[in-house]
Amino acid sequence: MHTPNAAGVARAAAKIADLLPNTPLLEAEVNGTLVWFKAENLQPVGAFKIRGAWHRLTDLSDAERAHGVVGVSSGNHAQGVAWAAQRLGIAATIVMPNDAPQVKLDATRGYGANVVVYDRPGGEDRDAVAQRLVDQSGATLVHAFADAWVIEGQGSTGTEIIAQLAARGHGAPTRLICPCGGGGLTAGLALACPDAEIVPVEPEGWDDVRLSLEAGEIIGVPDPKHPTACDALQTPATRPINFAVLKGRVPRGLMVTPAEVRAAQRWAFSKLHLVIEPGGAAALAAVLAGKVPVDGRTVVILSGGNTDAAAFAEVLTSKD
Repeated sequence: MHTPNAAGVARAAAKIADLLPNTPLLEAEVNGTLVWFKAENLQPVGAFKIRGAWHRLTDLSDAERAHGVVGVSSGNHAQGVAWAAQRLGIAATIVMPNDAPQVKLDATRGYGANVVVYDRPGGEDRDAVAQRLVDQSGATLVHAFADAWVIEGQGSTGTEIIAQLAARGHGAPTRLICPCGGGGLTAGLALACPDAEIVPVEPEGWDDVRLSLEAGEIIGVPDPKHPTACDALQTPATRPINFAVLKGRVPRGLMVTPAEVRAAQRWAFSKLHLVIEPGGAAALAAVLAGKVPVDGRTVVILSGGNTDAAAFAEVLTSKD
């Protein structure tokens, strides 16, 4: 078994630097303090997930590539895997919930992937669906967060941030605040930025990483049917490969409410001129709500921007 490590993050970062331009590191003031914002919503697939997918698929052997890949995702990892597979000529099947945003379903199919939907509201087990497909085809499962290569690939976000801050005459980041689902990005950042405080932020009702860090053991979400607009962060529980990194490096997690997330989406649109999906705005929501301190070397990850136009318009015009 491959264990995610800092050397792997560096290797992933080199691969991604050869493939994609750095996403912008923007700056703005929050209550009079300068804060940096990493705009991962501007990736080709609209989210940071392209990083882990590319690192994972490019490390497959010729035999593994011939059998294809299977992914499980509500849409952002789905697009990352589909995009990478299309570039590499690998067949991809993605297991997606039937209530995923239509923009994510359409985009995943647009990259040539075969999409198999499952009934998330009905409680169908997405991992069981994916495993059946793997057993039938011999494909490689590319997990959205519980995969060493995926974790390393997501960590390249932190590698870029360090270089971008240095280029502007600043030291390494003191604090990285990131949206968190299963903990792939959080674990990757912890490996990439060993001297920074890492703060994962989850939506109300889906804060299993926060609960797990407090308990010192993996705790699942209390109610897997709890409604949330943050579809990208709906993971029932983190996994041992992620928690092994997090428990030694990340002392706490935070939770944000639906109203705080909507306020963050509106702020990003107004102040940064960016479209951010609900899950991608979770870290910003915690900052704007005053739940985490910031300084001149704090970086907020804006992890994705894949949202339906009608849903985003409703957020912009809501008054809460």
